[in-house]
Amino acid sequence: MSEFAVEMRDVIKIFPTPEGGEVNAVDHVTLQIKHGEFFSLLGPSGCGKTTSLRLMAGFEWPTSGEVCIDGKLMGRTPPYLRTVNTVFQSYALFQHMTVFQNVAFGLEMEKVFKAEITRRVGEALEMVKLVGMNNRKPKQLSGGQQQRVALARALVKRPAVLLLDEPLGALDLKLRKEMQLELKALQEQVGITFIYVTHDQEEALVMSDRIAVMSQGKVLQIGKPAEIYERPNCRFVADFIGETNFLFGTFKSWEGDMATVSVPGLEAEVVGLGAKGLSSGQKVIVSVRPEKILISEGSVFKQNCFQARVVDTAYVGSDTRVILDIGQGTRLNVWERNKISTIDPCAFYQPGQEVWITLFPENTQVLAEI
Repeated sequence: MSEFAVEMRDVIKIFPTPEGGEVNAVDHVTLQIKHGEFFSLLGPSGCGKTTSLRLMAGFEWPTSGEVCIDGKLMGRTPPYLRTVNTVFQSYALFQHMTVFQNVAFGLEMEKVFKAEITRRVGEALEMVKLVGMNNRKPKQLSGGQQQRVALARALVKRPAVLLLDEPLGALDLKLRKEMQLELKALQEQVGITFIYVTHDQEEALVMSDRIAVMSQGKVLQIGKPAEIYERPNCRFVADFIGETNFLFGTFKSWEGDMATVSVPGLEAEVVGLGAKGLSSGQKVIVSVRPEKILISEGSVFKQNCFQARVVDTAYVGSDTRVILDIGQGTRLNVWERNKISTIDPCAFYQPGQEVWITLFPENTQVLAEI
């Protein structure tokens, strides 16, 4: 057995355009996905994540490069000969068939014995919590239940790898969040490799063991959810994952892993964790998450502590969103957790109020301006 369930080795996929040109949907992508891993491909529409999934499934073939499943080169192996199965956003259920018939369909095509089909369909429906619904038609099920039928139909064939193309995209927000937890629990239960395509950052953070962030056909960063969120390696990743503030400046010097940046908007210097390869005089971006900024009534730290004025606030229950002006039209968003229980409006920051903010160096990222 190979160390990896799925590999993409320097894969390129080029599609012709209606205008007679070409587009690189997948641009020199290399991935190594481990057995039993919940791996997500995350990025905006058109970034190449679904095309990458289709290359793994065999619905598309690489222009160049190789796709391997369990160490075996796939070449132009058709989908039905690959040890993978795919779950689509549209469910793709047979509306005239019952739940049992939908789940059993693939096994019947493989001429599996009826007793074995009955047993395996029963196990699959138990896994997705649909026991007792064998005879219902898809139109008699909720959206979440239909999605579970699609999962059961994929799992019943016992694939080595399950490919999921935005399978929760058609569900409402509350059901989507419930299904995220159920899907992760199911993956841990069955122990097979899940490769999941999504454009929803929170969904990827909640469910994944590792995430590959894609843009314009390229993989920009691969890492665990906390690594992707806390230590983005470029401006796109910092901006796409969650929310962040950007300050623009010039790199000055190193002190260990810490970079000192001159920020004209602050008329001061900011210290933060620096990306590798920065050099003196280089234009850089300082990224700091809204929830990582401390607001105080006075200066409490010597480093990265600046005066600011409250522009506006928004109470959202768990926290208060504060917009601050730090000078020369530069604004920062700060999320302050509501630790006290009160409905007194005077307990919160008011527009026009003068405050101090602290950008903790270990939570401040200095990235190349690209």
